[in-house]
Amino acid sequence: MSFFPKISFQHEVGEYLTKMFRNNELITALGTQEAESKYQSLLRHLSHPPGFTTVRVNTHLASVKHMKKLLFEEIQKQFEGLCVPVLEHPKLQDILLIPVIGPRRDLKKYASEVIVGAHCGYAVLRGAHVYVPGIISTSRFMKAGDLVSVYSDIEGKCKRGAKEFEGVKVFLGNGISELSRSEIFKSSGPLNGMGVRMIETVYLSPSFDNVLPSNLFLQNLPSVVVGHILNPQPGERILDMCAAPGGKTTHLATLMHDQGEVIAMDKIANKVKKIKQNADLLRLNCIKAFCYDGTKALSVEKREDEQEGPPFLPESFDRILLDAPCSGMGQRPNMAYSLTLKEVTSYQPLQRKLFTVAVKLLKPGGILVYSTCTITLAENEEQVAWALKTFPCLQLQPQEPHIGGEGMRGTGLSPDQLKLLQRFDPSAVPLQGMDINSLQDSREDDLISLANKDCIGFFIAKFIKLNSK
Repeated sequence: MSFFPKISFQHEVGEYLTKMFRNNELITALGTQEAESKYQSLLRHLSHPPGFTTVRVNTHLASVKHMKKLLFEEIQKQFEGLCVPVLEHPKLQDILLIPVIGPRRDLKKYASEVIVGAHCGYAVLRGAHVYVPGIISTSRFMKAGDLVSVYSDIEGKCKRGAKEFEGVKVFLGNGISELSRSEIFKSSGPLNGMGVRMIETVYLSPSFDNVLPSNLFLQNLPSVVVGHILNPQPGERILDMCAAPGGKTTHLATLMHDQGEVIAMDKIANKVKKIKQNADLLRLNCIKAFCYDGTKALSVEKREDEQEGPPFLPESFDRILLDAPCSGMGQRPNMAYSLTLKEVTSYQPLQRKLFTVAVKLLKPGGILVYSTCTITLAENEEQVAWALKTFPCLQLQPQEPHIGGEGMRGTGLSPDQLKLLQRFDPSAVPLQGMDINSLQDSREDDLISLANKDCIGFFIAKFIKLNSK
């Protein structure tokens, strides 16, 4: 049941994906019709938000049961008494799941309009209010306190400060403007702060603005799975190679009971600052964050013993997470994907450079987890096939918990190898809405099963390094 149009791509990217999802291995296994049906279903899912909001509890500071109670009370307050459950996950015991109600097709639209950028729009669909930097245009006479309808400019065609916009726009919901048009667009105007407080959205998700910030962390379900797959132990030395904004980094530190060392790297200074802020907010002390290019993190000469940051000597880490930079095609919602084919295909060589460094930095017997939030074969299963051929010391390992589906056919990996991979594919379930009545009629087990599938597109592979050759 689509509410939004399916995701659109630049022509060359669309052709690239179509060819990939019609590869011979896949067609032979599924048949042309089934393969095409799954692909079209995926395109529809990508333009809609996941069916659940996932929050990870900072178990370093708080218990899941206590946070569940507080979160339920907060949601009842936000939703004005509407009884939406907060679910615990039987296999991911540090997360809470909140079903998303929607799409709500009967919302009134107001004459006064606010146009926001695509990324701001996607955040609104997942529960955020509208902040000033995301506002591109408003109606001519909008005042503070006005009821406004909020739309997303998914193609990026609206001019900043326009008084009306007739291009492609997608209705997100209604809110109350916190500022007037002149305050938003004056030359010395506020660069941040809330612009519109959302009061009714097409998809009803709770806002987490200043809600238990030291105890709860908004994170997609597969991103939490990654930490459990790496399974860091207290006292170990862990490397998170591409760590910003720090969600997985802080999860690893929490799983280790803040004992040991988590080295977090990112090559962009502002992103490293964000990692440090998140570590401080969650009161985790074992994280050391460095602004450094992961492709250069291997030291070719002996270092000073006092040096704790990169570059590092070979075989320095017990476990390594490479949550690699990627084309990001699994993120939801996304209605208009903007990258060119050249940009999409640029990620595979970068990922291989990072992977090569990771293998060299890993101790024999150590664990390497590779993950992406994209759907392409080139960045996922193809990388696994390349890694197994290039590094005879690596062996694929079973993943626990195994919540996603198996790997996708098309790269020559054996059925047994594909079973060891996890590919979270939103098209594994029909695109369905959720209203309060159907929610109350649903069994908890069925909702958990749906949450495992109706999430972002994501990929995980786990390797062990058998020797140092």
